[in-house]
This record gives sequence, structure tokens and C-alpha cells, in this order.
Amino acid sequence: MKIYGLQKLTLLDFPGKVACTVFLNGCDFRCPYCHNYDLAEGRAPALMEGEELLAFLKKRTGLLDGVAITGGEPCLHQGLPELIRKIRDLGFAIKLDTNGCHPGFLSGLLEEGLLDYVAMDIKNSPEKYALTTGLADPAGGEQKKKPDLSSIRKSISVIMDSGVDYEFRTTAVREFHEAEDFHGIGKMIKGADRYFLQSFTDRDSVPFGGLHAPSPQDLAQYLGIVSAYVRDARLRGTD
Repeated sequence: MKIYGLQKLTLLDFPGKVACTVFLNGCDFRCPYCHNYDLAEGRAPALMEGEELLAFLKKRTGLLDGVAITGGEPCLHQGLPELIRKIRDLGFAIKLDTNGCHPGFLSGLLEEGLLDYVAMDIKNSPEKYALTTGLADPAGGEQKKKPDLSSIRKSISVIMDSGVDYEFRTTAVREFHEAEDFHGIGKMIKGADRYFLQSFTDRDSVPFGGLHAPSPQDLAQYLGIVSAYVRDARLRGTD
């Protein structure tokens, strides 16, 4: 399978590990604040084949602990399990980033013991999922496609019941999030071990202009709300 991006070293993407980050293309969503929109739309050119990635990893044995696989949405790729098996055979731990749209595929990876850490994005409260994921018109809220919230909820359950280390996370955008939304988010992941709230950062790769980060006061309020529902809730990227 094809690889669409590679960050050769990261101390941030895989908690507790020195890792590299592998990017795959395609996504179920078109989040207006996405940093990897070209990947989501499938416009980005492939960087290398899977075998080239494995050759790179062989040279990093003993230097890297793990591989973080992100996108886009990795679970769209049917060749992902085989790629992960080969990476694990080289001795690397695997972290998977997912949007939660493919609980069956995710469950298969977990049941086979292919994942060491899972990070799932919780985009917003159920009522605003379509808007926040680009499935509704931001100007008028007209829904283009209904998000499959049953799959999102199933993925949450699969992850929490897996026995694998995990986190849920939300990128807060002033134009899409307000305090009440975080009660909805908290109810979706009630009882979870770990949740991170991170603030939107504008970049050239973000598809829509005019988006802003919440104020530090708003972020603190949002975190306080979710903290009532989960065991460990923290801000990320504010230092």
C-alpha cells in the first residue's frame, strides 16, 4: 500500500515513545479546520510504497520505539492490517489515529493485538457533528450528509473495552464549539480513562479561512466540563 507522508521523528505523536508518524490518505469527513485537507480529499501525491517504509524502519531499529499511523483516516485502507503486522515484526509499537467511522475494522485490529495505543477524535456534541465534520454547510447549517453517530458511539465502546491504552481528543474551534457542546462530548465518552482538549491553530493547509482558537478562559471552562465525565482530562499544546 502507498504511504502519503512520513515524519521521521516525533516525541509528541505517540505518548511515551520516540516514534515516527506515517500519513495515509482519504477520510470520511471534510472538517473545515483540518491541517491535512489534501490528504483527506485524496489530492496529495504518494510519497513511497509500504516496502520503502519498512526499509526505512529497519534502519531505525533501536532508535525508534514506535510508529504512529494517521491520516486522513487509516481505517479506510484494507491493506493496513498487513502493513501493521510487518511493522510489528520489526519490533515497533503501533499507535493508530482514527475518526471512529469504522468500528468493525478497528475492532479487528484490536482483537488481533495489532495496536498498542489508539487516539480517537471526538469532533463535537452529537447535534453538531455534521457541521464540525464538513457534512453540513457552515454558512447555513444545511446538512449534506448525515454522520453515522452509531458508528462513532460503537468505536468509543470498542476502544474503552479493548484493554489497550487510548485517548479521546477534541480540537476546539471558536466558530464550532461552545460550553454546552462539551457536556454532549462528555456524555459520549463518560467513564473514559483519558481525554485531551487541544486548541485550533491556523495554518496554510487549513481549507477555510476565518477560523479562530477559543480564548484560554473558554478552553479552561470546556476542560472543566469534560472533567466531570472522565477520569483524566487535560489541555494539550498550551505550554
